[in-house]
Amino acid sequence: MARALIFPGQGSQAVGMGRALAEAFPQARAVFEEVDAALGQTLSRLMFEGPVEELTLTANAQPALMAASLATLRVLEAERGLDLKRDIACVAGHSLGEYTALAAAGTFSIADAARLLRIRGEAMQAAVAPGAGAMAALIGAEIAAAHAIAEEAAEGAVCDVANDNGGGQVVLSGDHAAVERAVALAQARGIKRAVMLNVSAPFHCRLMAPAAQAMRAALAEVAMHTPVVPVYANVLAAPVTDRDAIRDALVAQVTGTVRWRESVAAMAAGGIDCFNEIGTGRVLTGLVKRIAAGAAASAVGTPDDVAAFPTF
Repeated sequence: MARALIFPGQGSQAVGMGRALAEAFPQARAVFEEVDAALGQTLSRLMFEGPVEELTLTANAQPALMAASLATLRVLEAERGLDLKRDIACVAGHSLGEYTALAAAGTFSIADAARLLRIRGEAMQAAVAPGAGAMAALIGAEIAAAHAIAEEAAEGAVCDVANDNGGGQVVLSGDHAAVERAVALAQARGIKRAVMLNVSAPFHCRLMAPAAQAMRAALAEVAMHTPVVPVYANVLAAPVTDRDAIRDALVAQVTGTVRWRESVAAMAAGGIDCFNEIGTGRVLTGLVKRIAAGAAASAVGTPDDVAAFPTF
């Protein structure tokens, strides 16, 4: 089996995330302690106990999801003998999960990944005034139709394709009125479902340009190493290993489309037939099953999941 590890993005966070792993495995506790120290905050307590409103804040959710994923990976290494370089063909992550994938592959330290995601979350939140932007999900829409709807709805404002998630799920992002127009257009054109999303900012669109500039500055200051396995970049839907290319892709990702459908399809076309979602939730596992129908896909995030994982 050619195996890929994939890492979840924002929306997969939940109160209690990582707690069972921390209670069962010292390797998980060590990751949470490292992230807490890097941020100067007991983020792990927020992850384990909530409140959910504070955990859901972008600046908290992003490093929290990374911490839960890397804690799971460290446990797999210790308990199941997993060696990323030897046993894994490639890695990928959805939006912030790309940072997790890069940390897993050794490009960033866990501490630097946590600090970068805190900067990213704060910068994305600050880029657009509250209420000025919006996002909407189009369910049952193919990417070409979504692009056409976004373009027509813009009317001189911003309405971009933020996520092409696969399985007929496309997310739009931009100015609030433009996204509302897109929802109305989608409904009129027979799209199965078009709904506004309860999000704090319009991610992955041109309105995020100030956040992209902040990330370019932050990434210029962080030590980066060549990943031990290829990392599929969201904006390229292709593997990257060059550090400059990785940095450019992370900056472009802030305003660009998360091309998840194409990324999974490219991995499958390249021979990947087993995908493991590492961390909290099972969102990506479901998407993989819709995109790469013949591939095996499963989520690993609990002690029971670890026990069921193959031994290497």
